[in-house]
Amino acid sequence: MSQLHKHTRVASVCAAALLLAGCGGGGSGDENTASTGELRTFTYEDTIDPELLDPFKAEHPGLDVRTATFESLDEAAAKITSGFSTDVIEVCLDEAAPLLADDLLAPIDTSKLSNWNDLSPTFRDADGVTVDGNVVMVPVSSGPHGIIYTTEAFPDGVDSYTALFDPANAGKVALDGGWLTALSDAALASGITDPISMTDTQVEQMKDKILAAKGQFRTIAGSDSDMANLFKSGEVVLADGGRGTAQQINEGGGAVTWVAPKEGTLSWVCGLGISADAENVDAAYSLIDYYISKPAQAITGDLGYVITNPTALSEVSEEYRETADPAAVKGTIPQVEPKNAEVWRSAWQEIEAGG
Repeated sequence: MSQLHKHTRVASVCAAALLLAGCGGGGSGDENTASTGELRTFTYEDTIDPELLDPFKAEHPGLDVRTATFESLDEAAAKITSGFSTDVIEVCLDEAAPLLADDLLAPIDTSKLSNWNDLSPTFRDADGVTVDGNVVMVPVSSGPHGIIYTTEAFPDGVDSYTALFDPANAGKVALDGGWLTALSDAALASGITDPISMTDTQVEQMKDKILAAKGQFRTIAGSDSDMANLFKSGEVVLADGGRGTAQQINEGGGAVTWVAPKEGTLSWVCGLGISADAENVDAAYSLIDYYISKPAQAITGDLGYVITNPTALSEVSEEYRETADPAAVKGTIPQVEPKNAEVWRSAWQEIEAGG
């Protein structure tokens, strides 16, 4: 997507906001409260992409939106329990346990979200959106997780997770920094067809597989931007990752291809929740409602992600409409929290420590 395209998209969204008195499609709570004061967010970096967030800021000029980012929900939960405060927090279904274990999320009143009923049941009813009868997160985006490679380095293409472990690619491979994705990729490369259901023993075996190939991987990428920079600098030519990350790399001047590996494709779902200690609750609802509105979802689709509100599909640029369609994750392996997640987390800590 060109910078001109991005600026045109933001301008058109903000113009619509002025005409309709709200990009979020209705807002929630008291409008004055939702548009003034301070709103704090704690999310992954790509969630506060200026193209997504700036229209909301333009709609609420009196609201001081303060953003902070994290690299994993384990890190986020640790910071919040140590006293870090936020109103809105990103929640991904595959790693929400630390937030739930310490009651860090407030129940969400979906009647305050004018766009809630427009969400696809695939995401609205996904495991983990509702916990103990309470909605704890609002799905905002999704996407498949597969393989990214530079076209120049692999003119014949790559179609298997085994390429990540092929000695011929040693030193030019990066691993995505998610504990569930990396260990699942190793499992799929080893012939395990249902990685999320791995036994404790299998998780340990995948840990050993990654550690044994330690020299294979140049680094573990901490974020999408990290991964994009690794490809841009030429340090890596192959990695596991999402389609949106590949698009980000190409928009930055790279030439990579994203592929769904033959062993199967993982898929993630992330969204926004309200912190249990939120102070500006009205503004939190307003922001969340905006993120699932047609204008914001169209931007999400143009950024390379699968949208959760299918009513916005017609507003996604034609070139991205197919990949933004919720049907794009049909038949994939949902990334949900494994029952033995603590074993996974422990294994990943050992990998990050180098064994």
